[in-house]
Amino acid sequence: MQKRISGIIPPLLTAFDKQGNFDEKAQREIVSFLVNKIQGFYPCGTYGSGPLMSVDERKRVAEVVIDEVAGRVPVILHVGGASTCSVVELAQHAEKAGAIAVAAVPPIYYGFKEPEVERHFKELVDAVSIPVFVYNNPKTTGVSISADFLNRLAQIGVRGVKDSSFDIMVFYNYLWKVKKEDFIPVVGTEALIFPAVAMGAHASVSGLANAIPEPVVELFNTVKAGDIKKARPLQEKVSTMRDIMHYAPTLPMIQAILRARGVNAGYPRLPFVFPEEKLVNKAIAEFKAMGVSF
Repeated sequence: MQKRISGIIPPLLTAFDKQGNFDEKAQREIVSFLVNKIQGFYPCGTYGSGPLMSVDERKRVAEVVIDEVAGRVPVILHVGGASTCSVVELAQHAEKAGAIAVAAVPPIYYGFKEPEVERHFKELVDAVSIPVFVYNNPKTTGVSISADFLNRLAQIGVRGVKDSSFDIMVFYNYLWKVKKEDFIPVVGTEALIFPAVAMGAHASVSGLANAIPEPVVELFNTVKAGDIKKARPLQEKVSTMRDIMHYAPTLPMIQAILRARGVNAGYPRLPFVFPEEKLVNKAIAEFKAMGVSF
């Protein structure tokens, strides 16, 4: 499992049609565009509009993505939500559908404390036989997973972490304090690939890689190879691209950039809408100047 979860793993977008319904054809096209360029998929998370979908919709997205991937790369399915029962239901479905692991944010909305979060993850670990990852995203969940707490979760069976704290010291403390040799640390942004991978991150869940995977994969491979001199400017390039993608809300901006690269990426779901055309055109011009092909 540690060897399989490695490299660049986009938090896969979910495609919708103009009416806001899941667009299976567009979803398959996004997967087809990316599958030979990256090392895994992470559907139904933040970029995948997981919180905007019902349980049944999330199940259908999982089935379509896993079918289209057809075993070519690992699929780690995000199943997080507010209630333990719905998260367990999604995790068990993900296992049956063929995901190699599931991940979940702490239960959202109520500001749960560690006893409730631990109880939640114990239920999830016990419900499936595939690995369970904690998705640390304190900005969106209001719950921050400390290194000591993550170590306790590892002792009850949690197998990895996706850290989107954007704080490299949080990630380093995970590396240093979790006392399980088979634990899988994953950094949740391309902005910290250089320091995180150099210190032992197995993978990066990179939003930018949904639309422009090539430089992100090159950066990861360069850091893994130990070529620090080459990796420094690559990290700057990737971080600059990330900044450009933030000219508008990143989820619909990435969808617009995919369309500009010739991929039918569908539409964002309300309340998201496509960015203003002038912002998309500005981003495209700057990406072209950095060598991105359109």
